[in-house]
Amino acid sequence: MNRYPVWKYAILLIALVVAGLYALPNLFGESPAVQVSPAKAIVKLDPTSMVKVEEVLKAAGLSPDAISLDNGSIKARFANTDAQLKAKDALQKALNPDAADPAYVIALNLLSRSPAWLTAMRASPMYLGLDLRGGVHFMLQVDMQAALTKKAESLSGDIRSVLREKNVRHGGITRNGQAIEIRFRDAATAQAAKRIIQDQFADLDTVEAAEGTDIKMVATIKPLAARTVQDQALKQNITTLHNRINELGVAEPVIQQQGLDRIVVQLPGVQDTAKAKDILGRTATLEIRLVDEGTEARAAESGAGPVPFGSERYLERNGQAVIVKKQVILTGENLTDAQPGFDGQTQEPTVNLSLDAKGARIFRDVTRENINKRMAIILFEKGKGEVVTAPVIRSEIGGGRVQISGRMTTTEAADTSLLLRAGSLAAPMEIIEERTIGPSLGAENIAKGFNSVTWGFLAVAIFMCFYYMLFGVISSVALAFNLLLLVAVLSMLQATLTLPGMAAMALVLGMAIDANVLINERVREELRNGASPQAAIHAGYDRAWATIIDSNVTTLIAGLALLAFGSGPVRGFAVVHCLGILTSMFSGVFFSRGVVNLWYGRQKKLKSVSIGTVWRPDAGHQVTTN
Repeated sequence: MNRYPVWKYAILLIALVVAGLYALPNLFGESPAVQVSPAKAIVKLDPTSMVKVEEVLKAAGLSPDAISLDNGSIKARFANTDAQLKAKDALQKALNPDAADPAYVIALNLLSRSPAWLTAMRASPMYLGLDLRGGVHFMLQVDMQAALTKKAESLSGDIRSVLREKNVRHGGITRNGQAIEIRFRDAATAQAAKRIIQDQFADLDTVEAAEGTDIKMVATIKPLAARTVQDQALKQNITTLHNRINELGVAEPVIQQQGLDRIVVQLPGVQDTAKAKDILGRTATLEIRLVDEGTEARAAESGAGPVPFGSERYLERNGQAVIVKKQVILTGENLTDAQPGFDGQTQEPTVNLSLDAKGARIFRDVTRENINKRMAIILFEKGKGEVVTAPVIRSEIGGGRVQISGRMTTTEAADTSLLLRAGSLAAPMEIIEERTIGPSLGAENIAKGFNSVTWGFLAVAIFMCFYYMLFGVISSVALAFNLLLLVAVLSMLQATLTLPGMAAMALVLGMAIDANVLINERVREELRNGASPQAAIHAGYDRAWATIIDSNVTTLIAGLALLAFGSGPVRGFAVVHCLGILTSMFSGVFFSRGVVNLWYGRQKKLKSVSIGTVWRPDAGHQVTTN
């Protein structure tokens, strides 16, 4: 009656071992480390770079506990923060002699002390939130006026293209702030252009005024459309920051809108403010321009003359100068995707770009009109442009698919694709608030949260052991298994644990024991009704199950509502709360019943069970079953 088959015990044993292994990394803590990462897309780290880092540290009299190269960065661990800070200064001087143009980012970091065999099993500790681990907090102000100016610049180029397609002559299109000024020679042409603009550019208001013998038309963005542009700029900046930070490997960042024009960014575990600023600012965008192939431009490429008016000078990766026109044909905003690949003929690494409908149309027209001319693809990162490739246009290119190649390695193609997918900021941002939460405050919060969970567990366990005797001990063991299982699940999911999450963990302990209280009281009730001990145990677990399901499902619904509609600390509480309910149902019912069956199920003639005092009102006295 009260015996589990062997396969059920096997499941419980496997769950216990797996939970123990994946919860174990949380006991090792973290060690201070220095992380060396590339500051530019063209800079790569390899084993030779690691040897150089080792030599710099050795020259500074420092011996790291461990040094490794993974995920494109070098990480050196140290025994204490003093050695960590000295190592950072030494590496900064050696690897970045030019402080104005650093090739590497030298940042402080915290790395898990988990042994290699646990790491090989992909067993990692839980992520800790900003309030527990420390880190940096930024408040960013988005320059909405710059977003509108950028939109006006884009619209002026579109208007120029449309008027050219419609054969409407104009005397020049210029942008004055956020207004677009168009000049015409006569009123009839101005009216024709106005109809075209009203038909194809519904977001613009136009006003005409005489200016000498010409007519000047001023187009401005409508207030509603301006609000939409600003909202889109804010959302694009948030998406870009998410992509950038996620792809650089920062664990569980918090990036959310605050107000109409501000963004809050929290990066747990990043103690170096300079590193955090680099992550926020490191975005890349693409520009496609035509190469200036005039006589003056050729002379400027070789350094024999000045750069012609209306052109700019950029360098290719081999150091060769290229003179390109200032007029931008396409930007990264027209990209829908960027993926690394290989050329079908030469098998060289390439970056395959997909353009939106507008970008595909412009690219097709430009390539048709400039056959046998060169076109430069420029990658901008941190305000500095570099010519990735400058091929000759051999034929019209349609379909919205562009392939970039040119002396790139496979890694460079992948990194370039990554940067382009991450996108560019739709509007500049300025840091208006900066806060660093030190690890000492985080350690204090961890200690307080750990103490609350520990004392809560001990108080519940003592009461259960005193009130329910051996059944209380079994309930306490099940509660400990529940806590172990919850920590393991959070670690496997790499969820972020915050102070509200620790509060939810303490609350789960109190809620998890409810299932065992219901079971134990049901067993007592069966004993009061005269059932045999084995029958009482069987009926107690079976008949309490429906009540346990009802109570936990209703609580889970409330937790899911918090998870769906909450944000920030509320969401952190809800994650632990929901997972705790699921683990408590498994441990409180199946695990505890397995232990009870193991202890009592093998006894055929069981006369009593240790479940505390059983009151029998009909007999007018109490019986202590022991």
